[in-house]
Amino acid sequence: MRRIIICLFIMLVQTSMAAAGDGDYQKEPERLKVGLVLGGGGAKGAATVGVLKTIESVGIPIDYIAGTSIGAIVGGLWACGVRSEEMEALFRSQEWSSLLTDRNDAYRNQIWAEDDGVTYIFGFPVSRKNKQERKTGKKTFGIVQGDHIFHLIDSISGFRDSISFDRLPVPFKCVAFDCTTGREVVLDHGKLPTALRASMAIPGLFKPVELDSMILLDGGICNNLPVDVVKAMGADVVIAIDLTQNKHDDHKEKSLWSQLSLDALADIFLTRPDKAKYDANCEVVDVYINPRLDGCDALSFQPDKIDKMIRIGEQTGKKHRKALKRLKKKIQQ
Repeated sequence: MRRIIICLFIMLVQTSMAAAGDGDYQKEPERLKVGLVLGGGGAKGAATVGVLKTIESVGIPIDYIAGTSIGAIVGGLWACGVRSEEMEALFRSQEWSSLLTDRNDAYRNQIWAEDDGVTYIFGFPVSRKNKQERKTGKKTFGIVQGDHIFHLIDSISGFRDSISFDRLPVPFKCVAFDCTTGREVVLDHGKLPTALRASMAIPGLFKPVELDSMILLDGGICNNLPVDVVKAMGADVVIAIDLTQNKHDDHKEKSLWSQLSLDALADIFLTRPDKAKYDANCEVVDVYINPRLDGCDALSFQPDKIDKMIRIGEQTGKKHRKALKRLKKKIQQ
């Protein structure tokens, strides 16, 4: 009897192990990881919001996000959980002239005013006693400090402490340009509003962001469509929204490069490393979305232009709906 019980026990163990083995064998493989890349383009980012509506409605899971300039701002907020409907309201409700110029409405009707080291003319800041510049001796050029944009991002994102951007609801990275070394910088930790502000620091317009030993400017200088960044994060397939209109012709910075030395300027304009990277990045995108925004540019922040670009983004997203559905089916196989 004892021998029978032992034999039954052995048979039961073997059956359980076989069942476990079958379960492992039948386990579904992990799906492909999806990366979302949002390019720079200033006000044209309104079109990105329109495209995102279709991506959300199709229900494609986004695993990683990388962005540059306005793409960093939209992508960073999306990574925090802010969706297209909220971002559309944000684009439509802003007083862009005040937001982009740091205008202080309290002094809007005063010819001249001073407050906390800042001199205003009709509310527009025209000079600022910069303690950091006096302390470091570094001179940075830019008309706008970017305080209003920084505080707006800070209030919306909900992530104010220094963190790894991998800890956001969707892992995120953004691109900036360090003019002290002439190199691309991928920002993946720290204070999110600071990183987004650095990525959109258009040279000559916004003050550069000083971070550690770096002086950071707009990432569009070096990598305006950071597909390579999202690939390095682990993306198997990529959806990219590119706001470039004339395939790099409008991607040149012209006279806004005043922060850089003449030697650095000459090297960048002669070699155009950003163009080579841009072309290479476009080639490895699975769903490439490039809204046609005729009559609009990076400074088209007027309400009618914002409305037009959002609608064009929506229409463009719908045109790519079948491709997005095919991608969704592909990643679920």
